[in-house]
Amino acid sequence: MTWIDRAILFSPLDYAAILFLLGAWLWIGWRIEHPAAHKPSVSMMMDDFRRKWMREMVTRQPRMFDAQVVGTMRQGSTFFASTTMIAIGGGVALMGNTERLAGVAKDLAIGSAPAVVWEVKILIVILFLANAFLKYVWAHRLFGYCAVLMAAVPNDPDDPEAYPRAAQAAEICVTAARSFNRGLRVTYFALGALAWILGPVALIVSSLITLGVLYRREFVSHSRTVLMTRPPNTET
Repeated sequence: MTWIDRAILFSPLDYAAILFLLGAWLWIGWRIEHPAAHKPSVSMMMDDFRRKWMREMVTRQPRMFDAQVVGTMRQGSTFFASTTMIAIGGGVALMGNTERLAGVAKDLAIGSAPAVVWEVKILIVILFLANAFLKYVWAHRLFGYCAVLMAAVPNDPDDPEAYPRAAQAAEICVTAARSFNRGLRVTYFALGALAWILGPVALIVSSLITLGVLYRREFVSHSRTVLMTRPPNTET
């Protein structure tokens, strides 16, 4: 079976659904990382807090708390990387046994289709998960870099290198968190892509739901309201 033969197994609505999924993923990522000035996202506000954290670290003695926070973030990226690898392995195993998936779909009255159709639908999910895995691994590495930079920050706040080193650690931490957040978004859309098994309409609906969940959490959630609240008796 040639690629053209495989391509015609999918309807125009299938292609539209996949394009919508990819467009939603790319758009929400861009919107979160490039928000309007009057409406910052939770991720961007947390970047500011990370920079403030590193400035506070310069005068904090001892720095055990800061080390524990970075260690916790590394553990989080490790957990998601490991989980993603397991999911990728499960997806690859499922691609080798699409006949069973086709039988389940037939029992659920979803419809019958050649095995290659199910393989492509699973492959889309695996590609999303592979992207997420790479993001988590890079975030884990960057959090390690951040820990080293934090250790290089002089204990004396009067040292001319103290705050510049702290600023470097902050930017590495911001980059690590950004990679981790990108991995989370890809994971969300990987879960949404599973709906393609039910058909293109289900994929479009799941993409909309995933888009809505991410937008709400970044722009209209209670956590954002808390972050936007200024402490009493403070300016700016």
